[in-house]
Amino acid sequence: MSTDDSLPMIPMESCILGARSAVLSFGETPALRGANISVTRGEILAVMGPSGSGKSTLLHCLAGILVPDAGETWFEGRRIDTLGEQERSALRRERFGFVFQFGQLVPELSAEENVALPLLLGGMRRTQAISEARTWFERLDLEGMEGHRSGEMSGGQAQRVALARGLVARPEVLFADEPTGSLDSLTGEVVMELLTQMARQQGTTVVLVTHEARVAAYADREVVVRDGKVAALDRASR
Repeated sequence: MSTDDSLPMIPMESCILGARSAVLSFGETPALRGANISVTRGEILAVMGPSGSGKSTLLHCLAGILVPDAGETWFEGRRIDTLGEQERSALRRERFGFVFQFGQLVPELSAEENVALPLLLGGMRRTQAISEARTWFERLDLEGMEGHRSGEMSGGQAQRVALARGLVARPEVLFADEPTGSLDSLTGEVVMELLTQMARQQGTTVVLVTHEARVAAYADREVVVRDGKVAALDRASR
């Protein structure tokens, strides 16, 4: 396993997303220490590592949620670390999708309204957005759950609703941060099978943060973050 000091960078023209020499600290605590990573268009990349290694921080930098103190992050050949918050917010809204560990559904909204939310924020009319959202309930085996709120669903159902919300606007990149972390192993496998199936159908690039090898096994490629740096992982050596 090679550290990111020698980790080959895929040429920018072959990639959709990446970071070069990214450094970020929270106060006196370093989170990223010169991390390098490249993500190829259409691939599912698993970012592994123990708690506190910097893997979620790296995802947040790639998604434009955080801006590194030094180094750079880019999307489709354009640096995003130099963009203002309004531009990065538009990028997240219009071209990125997100699935988090606990789903983070809006509790006051029904399941179909949660799924439709990215479309509504993008300016789509409510009737059209709800209609588009409803098509996902059959695809994800959620028929009959359209009017339910998060407190009326199981953890697996709520996470599938969150998955639909992350993909409904057909994002170019889906960021999934421990998407099965709050689920039992069987339910987690169902969610991962659906996530990879739906992403491949839409040609969506996926950056998947996990500390579980069984979840990372769904990815095309794996890297490991340790002490704020990225290392390539050869599956044959696992």
